[in-house]
Amino acid sequence: MNRTQRAHGVFEALRKVIPEPETELEYENTWQLLVAVMLSAQCTDARVNLVTPALFERFPDSESMLGCTSEDVLPWIRSISYPNSKAKHLVQTAAIIHERFGGEVPGTVDELVQLQGVGRKTAQVVASVAFNVPALAVDTHVFRVANRIGLVTRAATTPEKVERQLKSLLPQATWGDAHHLLILHGRYTCMARSPNCSNCVASDWCDYLSRLQRLPQSRTDLDPKKGSYFCASRNHYFDAPDSVSDRNGVDQVSCPRCGSMNVFLTKNGASTKQALDFRV
Repeated sequence: MNRTQRAHGVFEALRKVIPEPETELEYENTWQLLVAVMLSAQCTDARVNLVTPALFERFPDSESMLGCTSEDVLPWIRSISYPNSKAKHLVQTAAIIHERFGGEVPGTVDELVQLQGVGRKTAQVVASVAFNVPALAVDTHVFRVANRIGLVTRAATTPEKVERQLKSLLPQATWGDAHHLLILHGRYTCMARSPNCSNCVASDWCDYLSRLQRLPQSRTDLDPKKGSYFCASRNHYFDAPDSVSDRNGVDQVSCPRCGSMNVFLTKNGASTKQALDFRV
């Protein structure tokens, strides 16, 4: 199947189990959304949601933060990752909003990135959620899931490349929903270290699962007493393996004699081959 067909199947399946994809950050106005997204950088939404109720009670809008220092804000976000830099950015951002944008959070990506601590990803999330601007931000979840499923090519090695490929693949009207669908799927099903493939509604279209299913089946005829590894290409046992990179750049265990990657662990008969994955 091509990427267009894969995308159609994946998003149709995800929409059935996530009918209303939206951010899990809690907020009551655009300023609070901006703050929550800024705080969520390299931090979980759950942790941010624990911190923001008290923070927003003290600083419900940008005006309430004017004249404050980062030391005034720091106690309210101390449990967030990188609290010192984020406190500084919040204070600076509040000032910029009033100096350049009349006290209102700006509504375009180009304007939002003028705020301190607001990069392209944060700007796109705020623009999409608050102002319905067509945007598709790529965070770690979106990057991982898009690559793992095969919605982008292997040339999409950076968030910027993933963003460009997804935007060229998907109708503009679906960008916002696609962003949230991929995030939620990556957060609860297609996790980095242990993807729940057996319960994945998108498994029929997943390139990663297809690669897993093509791996050699485990063997039951191996004798661990003869060695820790077995080379199925030359039918011999050994204890000290080599390592080679396959055509996808994945480091594979190899036979020290012949270089074959068709190697099995004798203690459980499992193949040592690994499928290309994206565990970010």
